[in-house]
Amino acid sequence: MRWSSLTRVIPAAAVAMTVLWPALAAQGDDPDWPCIQRKVPALSLGQIWAGPELPQTAADWSKDAATSALVAELAARRVPLPEAQQKIREYAEKLPEGEKELQMAMLVQGLFDRLNRERSQVIAGIARYAHRQRDMAELLRQEASAVDALRANADADPNELELRSNRLAFQTRIFQERARSLTFVCEVPTLIEQRLFALAKTIAEALQVK
Repeated sequence: MRWSSLTRVIPAAAVAMTVLWPALAAQGDDPDWPCIQRKVPALSLGQIWAGPELPQTAADWSKDAATSALVAELAARRVPLPEAQQKIREYAEKLPEGEKELQMAMLVQGLFDRLNRERSQVIAGIARYAHRQRDMAELLRQEASAVDALRANADADPNELELRSNRLAFQTRIFQERARSLTFVCEVPTLIEQRLFALAKTIAEALQVK
């Protein structure tokens, strides 16, 4: 594409993105939330745990070295879910009956605390990412208007017009790539929630095995 054509296309694209970007957000109760998925900043234990009520001592899970290590291992998404579930079953089988209920309760609480915190951190990061995108969209709109004004000026320096159009094209590509990345990032809180639910369900099933 010749630069004379590009300088007509890029400003229009940049302006269009500043219009479309807010429309892609405004999901749920938060008008600044950029994801299609509804924003739920934090989960409650009742949303993922259908087993017996956890004792208060389960909150001390981080003081137990074995539980802490297992929580860290199971929470890591690099560990495939079926493998993590199998580790839970093997762990439960090795526990003495007198310790099983408390140890598994601590495991549930530990996984909930860790993954819920991780999920909330991801959501906060998405919000910051979205704000940077909106700032970038506004800058693109301003630069597009400036390039339009420069093009309309018969006395404008052709080299400056080409330079600014080239820069606008580059910045527009960055904006588009970041927008595509955000689509995938928006899936992460849901993936964390699904993993937490699946692990909690496996723990509940292990508790039922005698």
